Amino acid sequence: MTNTPHELAEDFPDKAEAIHDLKARDAHFAKLVEDYHEINGQVHRAETDIEPTDDLHLTEMRKQRMVLKDEIARMLAAAAVN
Repeated sequence: MTNTPHELAEDFPDKAEAIHDLKARDAHFAKLVEDYHEINGQVHRAETDIEPTDDLHLTEMRKQRMVLKDEIARMLAAAAVN
């Protein structure tokens, strides 16, 4: 299988330890990361025609991925301040 773009480790390379720590101590954050990983895989499979879908569904999945990533980034930023 090809490399899946938009993995959190690639998008937040300097936050790998913070992601790991937050996942271990914050169940909500861990769920966000799990949900992000799942939707990111779905988007990748749709974009590469492994599991084709219509444009509207792909757009909605991309929006969902963006919302999750924004929330993850917000929580990472808040954790860095504390």
